[in-house]
Amino acid sequence: MSHGELSTAGVDLVRARVTLGHSDIIMRPIGLGCMTMSQSYGDADRETSIATIREAIDLGVGMLDTADVYGAADAAFGAPIKGFGHNEELIGEAIAGRRSEVVIATKFAVQMGADGAIGLAGDPAYVVQACDASLRRLRVDHIDLYYCHRQDPTVPIEETVGAMGELVRQGKVRAIGHCELPVDELRRAHSTFPLSALQSEYSLWERSIEADGIVDACRAAGITLVPYSPLGRAMLTGQLRRGQVFDSTDYRSVLPRFTGENLDRNATLVEGLRLFSSRKGATPGQVALAWLLAQPLDVVPIPGTKRVSYLRENTAATEVALSADEVAQLSALFDPEEVRGGRYPDSPADS
Repeated sequence: MSHGELSTAGVDLVRARVTLGHSDIIMRPIGLGCMTMSQSYGDADRETSIATIREAIDLGVGMLDTADVYGAADAAFGAPIKGFGHNEELIGEAIAGRRSEVVIATKFAVQMGADGAIGLAGDPAYVVQACDASLRRLRVDHIDLYYCHRQDPTVPIEETVGAMGELVRQGKVRAIGHCELPVDELRRAHSTFPLSALQSEYSLWERSIEADGIVDACRAAGITLVPYSPLGRAMLTGQLRRGQVFDSTDYRSVLPRFTGENLDRNATLVEGLRLFSSRKGATPGQVALAWLLAQPLDVVPIPGTKRVSYLRENTAATEVALSADEVAQLSALFDPEEVRGGRYPDSPADS
């Protein structure tokens, strides 16, 4: 798989374009995670969100990332919800007249009960039903990248992925991917129908997929890695402080890494990133994204925001080149053993 156009300056490396896995989709290696426009981080103004999406298109952002459940998953921790499919409908409105300029990635499988209970569905009939519903909400005739959000444990992964592959053959979907798979299931899925992307949490402060062999497996199989929460839910932007308290509508209020002594310790780790970024002439968030882009495989991080100013800052990270020594230095700043607290409560609808 080609890594696209490369520009070098000494040993610095910036990838200008990447090919998405085994597809014919070529894009700038930065996306926009749209989840926060519908849930998890407090309320969002609809017009501001639409303006941000349209600005992303103007900036040449590679991918808009959504899911059918975005808008409903806040029910899992008691927050008000906008409704299942809200985020897809928002994107459908925002991209009207500009479909050819964007790569749309969406997901299926997570279901929300009225009481906030979470379920999973991955049988072939549901795969087709969910895809058709997403196409309607997005107002498009095809989805560029279609993920299984989480694997239904009651359905063999070969059946789920086989049905997704059939959507590709029918022209409803251009490429398929999966989320948060262990190595053995990743290989089973990929042998059923080629995966073009795997979405997992990955950032300077969350590197468990390195230890679990996921990064190596993606590189070996030519699967593009799409990190969600690449800025550590804003921790890596350097804007969070010790003792910070989050509103009850903010999902971080229930996340172990963002509470009490854990937050204070993790905020201390960011001090080194802030100093490094200052010397580099970039923001901490840009350096954190550049670290991902410097990894030895095709990576398309999808930082989420609902504000144009943060979108512009994140997108400029593709211009920040890091040497191999700088990548190693940043890795050392965030020793995984030093990060305090679990990733999140047991919720499959958070990415």
